[in-house]
Amino acid sequence: MPVYKAPVNDTLFVLNNVLGIDRYHNLPGFEDATPDMIEAIVSEAAKLAEEQLFPVNLSGDQEGCTRHDDATVTVPKGFKEAYDAYCQGGWLGLAVPAEYGGQGLPYTLHSAVGEYMSSANMALMMYPGLTQGAIAAILVHGSEEQKATYLPKMVEGTWSGTMNLTEPHCGTDLGLLRTKAVPNGDGSYKISGQKIFISAGEHSMTDNIIHLVLARIEGAPEGTKGISLFIVPKFMVGEDGSVGARNGVTCGAIEHKMGIHGNATCVMNYDEATGYLIGAENKGLAAMFVMMNEARLGVGLQGLSIAEIAYQNAANYARERIQGRSLSGVKAPDKKADPIIVHPDIRRSLLTIKAFTEAGRAFTLWTALQSDIAHRSGDEKEKQLADDLLGLMTPILKGVLTDKGFDHAVMAQQVYGGHGYIEEWGMSQYVRDARIAMIYEGANGIQALDLVGRKLGLNGGRAVMALFNEIGAFCEENREDEKMVVYTKGLKKGLNDLQASTMWFMQNAMAKPDNAGAGSTDYMHLFGLVVLGYMWAKMAKSANEALAAGTGDADFYQNKLLTGRFYMERIMPETALRKTRIEAGADTMMEMAAEAF
Repeated sequence: MPVYKAPVNDTLFVLNNVLGIDRYHNLPGFEDATPDMIEAIVSEAAKLAEEQLFPVNLSGDQEGCTRHDDATVTVPKGFKEAYDAYCQGGWLGLAVPAEYGGQGLPYTLHSAVGEYMSSANMALMMYPGLTQGAIAAILVHGSEEQKATYLPKMVEGTWSGTMNLTEPHCGTDLGLLRTKAVPNGDGSYKISGQKIFISAGEHSMTDNIIHLVLARIEGAPEGTKGISLFIVPKFMVGEDGSVGARNGVTCGAIEHKMGIHGNATCVMNYDEATGYLIGAENKGLAAMFVMMNEARLGVGLQGLSIAEIAYQNAANYARERIQGRSLSGVKAPDKKADPIIVHPDIRRSLLTIKAFTEAGRAFTLWTALQSDIAHRSGDEKEKQLADDLLGLMTPILKGVLTDKGFDHAVMAQQVYGGHGYIEEWGMSQYVRDARIAMIYEGANGIQALDLVGRKLGLNGGRAVMALFNEIGAFCEENREDEKMVVYTKGLKKGLNDLQASTMWFMQNAMAKPDNAGAGSTDYMHLFGLVVLGYMWAKMAKSANEALAAGTGDADFYQNKLLTGRFYMERIMPETALRKTRIEAGADTMMEMAAEAF
């Protein structure tokens, strides 16, 4: 049976040592985020994840959701109780402003504990995760009346939220959507159409579900310029906030999926359902993108989370499973064979995952901190830089962490050999659950195109140049430190490859856009390798400083340095491979006729 232990010490190391979160006490919400409070919150989150959410993960996968003849949906046994425990602890509103019932704490802290929840039960955590995205969109684009009507109940978790974009005939190309909105004459609209792949679209865990739905108002322009966003509640809401009659929205079916069986992924039918415009007419994508960008960061976190729990179980198995003898001599003479942890190839797999998860955790929290600074700082220059970095990092975090999260779930499964293919061991679920994260909230090929086609050149390349300068300055500042040489040397080599590939795009993609498309995925992963390497360099510096000061657990810091060395020696060299692929261009790829495939 699988096990899970939240990596509290690793999280606190990143928050306190690497990010120095106490330096941001001048930002709203950070004044209460003292080291003691952070440790208390993170520890309580770990307890909830381990004791309430994780125990119903495997059973939730096995049972799945059930749609009944009356179009209602029931979730797996134990999900409602675990969801209530999550909401009653105030976790859903951890980073939401206090005026709507939240705690107003940093989004960085919300991301830190969110990892534990997703590792423990990814399918269950999608219900409040979608709600948090809907809250973010209403906070930014909703009217004061809409905020007052919907947010308090959503923050406390008695109402949930969804996002409705995809239709049977269109996914990424939202300009093709057909869902229509007809004005009722009283400020509301009749919403009609069908949406598919709607996570948490129907269930009985909350008293109401607040759907955010993209639709086109009659007479609006074709394409994305004519899309508006609407709030469509499952049950109508009275002026006093009470739940009333059923609205014209129903679950037509539950999708039969590869994984995340505990989440109700629904086909939603809108039959002249009453909806309310959120934001301006024909500006729906701008409003929905607030939710989508938050969701993309959350999905990146899912990739990390699944890799972490898969790693923990694979490491435990490798320490206990005996098979063969060590190549360098017997290591367990009292046993008939050595534990497989002695074999170099097993260690290669485990260290590859470990190096990814520890750097991925730092990357996620560093990016979340940029979001906090962008939304809370009073310094305009600081806000702009943070917002630039947040926009640049979003497709990289989503694309790289989910691609690698899946790869590493498979790698962890491989450690088990044949047992990894057997359902009772739990590894199959992690592989199946991780696979969706590469697809939803914008498939990873789209993330790569967004990075290369839009984010690189935004504001004259201001964001990418700022990041290159930051990483270059770090390498230069630590170049003479003998303890940092292996980290700064590897990082500088990766940065050189990234800068050269960026320049290649500038010289070769304008005249031939297919070059950008052909190299975009490799470029996204090249960028990810460098950013994760930067996180390792920062962690190594912090670990060396802690060892020099004689504070904390010396073994913990030594293991950090070893894992970082492994990353620089065995993983960072992939930047050269990615650069070579990028510079191959698109000619061969595009030459073959479509009929020949």
